[in-house]
Amino acid sequence: MRLLLVEDDNHVAAALSAILARHGFQVVHARSGEEALQALLPTETEPFGVVLLDLGLPDQDGYEVCGKIRKRSSVPVIMVTARADVRSRIHGLNLGADDYVTKPYDTGELLARIHAVSRRKTGPEDTAPTPLAALRLGHVHIELPTRRVSVDGSEVQLTRKEFDLLALLAQRPGVVFRREQIISEVWRTSWEGTGRTLEVHVASLRSKLRLPALIETVRGVGYRLVAPSA
Repeated sequence: MRLLLVEDDNHVAAALSAILARHGFQVVHARSGEEALQALLPTETEPFGVVLLDLGLPDQDGYEVCGKIRKRSSVPVIMVTARADVRSRIHGLNLGADDYVTKPYDTGELLARIHAVSRRKTGPEDTAPTPLAALRLGHVHIELPTRRVSVDGSEVQLTRKEFDLLALLAQRPGVVFRREQIISEVWRTSWEGTGRTLEVHVASLRSKLRLPALIETVRGVGYRLVAPSA
């Protein structure tokens, strides 16, 4: 798999590229946001399977670069950031990032996240038919075939995984889904480190839909969707 590494520190990039190469990745290194965007232009070469995007770039803000990437490509993007607060992570997900890794990170964790996002793009969930056309839960309307969500008639933009998470919970309102079950069905992995990503996606959904009580946390178990009154 070809991987685009966007990192301005040559020493960090060289060390990480060596590790990734040992695990079978063909790494292309971009030292700036502009280099990254140029590398993603359509060519006859194999497209990138994942973009590993450091937010501390010399020419452009990493969030801005992520937004530009998402406008021109559906390639999975993993943000690498030293910002550990939830608000920063939610902002990255809102711009279209598929996942994030907080510095300092474990190499095993990084590799697991790379494999996870690449499976999401090519996995069977992208092509499997869905048994339902639409779901209506109070003011929330979910169109499964078109992957569109609206609240009170106003469309809400969701990322791929935000939509998958909402659709899973919405198909069985009131039923508690265990964290492990959600991670398995939405992220197609059993790796326990995905739990933090799940929490961020839930927080992002609550914020975007402006219905903080829609998804209820069942402490020690998981989450359930509480259908709002119409």
